[in-house]
Amino acid sequence: MGSTLEIRWHGRGGQGAKTAALLLADVAFKTGQYVQGFPEYGPERMGAPITAFNRISRDRIRVHSNIYYPDFVVVVDETLLHSVNVTDGLKREGAIIVNTPRSAEEIRPLLRGYRGAVYTVDARTISEETLGKNFPNTPMLAAAAAVSGVMKKEDFLGEMRASFLHKFARKPEVVDGNMKALEMAYEQIERTAGMTRSA
Repeated sequence: MGSTLEIRWHGRGGQGAKTAALLLADVAFKTGQYVQGFPEYGPERMGAPITAFNRISRDRIRVHSNIYYPDFVVVVDETLLHSVNVTDGLKREGAIIVNTPRSAEEIRPLLRGYRGAVYTVDARTISEETLGKNFPNTPMLAAAAAVSGVMKKEDFLGEMRASFLHKFARKPEVVDGNMKALEMAYEQIERTAGMTRSA
């Protein structure tokens, strides 16, 4: 991979994929990196497929197009695997992260022959346990940070806590739930990576 790390997000309107991409750009910027975080604008409707993008680099970013050959792909809604070619252009040395209770082995046949790394995170269960509702973008944001290695875990969690404290200044009880969701997703990825390395 080059000096610029590129991530493509696939979700549905209302699931927070765009928000997650913007949050990742924000926390990476606070660690001193150059960033881009933007959605692909179209007729965005609740439930309609949407795409968002991140570029993160130690060097100034001079490209301003959509991302066609991402290092990482994050799929916030598993049903998109049946209707969208989410692995289109995905680099083999990168990885795809899918929100699903199923294992990577169960998901791989749906990835149109993609041969790179596959990670799964049960973002729905995590968010329902920690937030009381299905907000998959928070766990998937942590999964993206963990798999991509875009910043150190402690930096990511520290910056996210600061962001949540600002965003939810009037609802501080929400901060702990969101932080727990991030930590659980990060731990799930770390366990999966450990099993992959030992396999």
